[in-house]
Amino acid sequence: MQQLTYLGPQKLEWQEVPRPKLCSDEAALVRPIAVARCDLDLYVAMGAYKTPGPFAFGHEMTAVIEEVGDSVKGFVPGDRVIVPFQIHCGTCDNCRRGWTNACTAVSPYAAYGLGTHPTSDYGGAFSDTVLVPYADAMLVTLPDSISPAAGAGLSDNVADGYRTVANGLREFPGEPVLIVGGLAQSVGLYAMHAALALGSRRVVYADSDDARLSIAKHAGAEILKLSDMHTQTRHEDDFLIVVDASATREGLMYAMASTAPCGFCTGVSGGLSGMMELPLASAYMKGINYQVGRVHSRVVLHETLHHACQGTIDPLAFVDEVLSFDDCIEAMLDPRPKLVFCR
Repeated sequence: MQQLTYLGPQKLEWQEVPRPKLCSDEAALVRPIAVARCDLDLYVAMGAYKTPGPFAFGHEMTAVIEEVGDSVKGFVPGDRVIVPFQIHCGTCDNCRRGWTNACTAVSPYAAYGLGTHPTSDYGGAFSDTVLVPYADAMLVTLPDSISPAAGAGLSDNVADGYRTVANGLREFPGEPVLIVGGLAQSVGLYAMHAALALGSRRVVYADSDDARLSIAKHAGAEILKLSDMHTQTRHEDDFLIVVDASATREGLMYAMASTAPCGFCTGVSGGLSGMMELPLASAYMKGINYQVGRVHSRVVLHETLHHACQGTIDPLAFVDEVLSFDDCIEAMLDPRPKLVFCR
């Protein structure tokens, strides 16, 4: 079968590889039909994220089931599904706690298309066939009302943005939200979109990029141009709910400095380098709750899918273009926030 393979910085190649086989009675084989480019995919393809190749590429996908194991109860061949990118069993202690990014039945960081699991390669979304080792635990039916293109990013970038504001707005309904945009381009925009959908009375989107600011303004957010975060060290107001999607030291400092006493600041990335400085002394004095970590993809998917079906969140709202699989190598380095590829 054909598989898009990451070989090294700015080097992606279609390769002929063996088609995967069912590894157990719990597994399924699926054929990807739409793939969204994750924010991280751009930086991996550029070589800015130091993940060595070769490995299968792509991880935000919808698919059609080709084959299922004898123990699979919830799906049959021909079903359209969303395939969360994190590999998880659904039965270990961490999975039962809802920590699907930390399943103990598979190697740490096991995921599709990122090369983050050293002991096995689970394949990537830009492939003719993908193995889903735990079909009933992982897969979610794609409703007829949601197109494959719209469903592709629901379990990753859409979910990642959504979870940064959902818990805070549940606890503090209507509370203003500050989002510092940046390298996690679509995640910051989806966080802004989710905050508006969930009823925040004031959503401020701060960024240095004019194109993303224009998208946020058109969506209904209050925008703030950050021309120099070395001098613009904080927002003039304090915010109880803050999102750092900048993936930079300066953006993180701005976000935490703008967080209200006892407020909540969520970082969606650890940055592109191995270490990131934190203003712990001031955070301690203010009592800031800072959270950083990967989204629990499968758990949050239920909420993002519900909002997509209700029309309160549009997963295609910030998609710049829907392209074909044939365009993916050239388009993978396109700097625009969000692209989707359909077979």
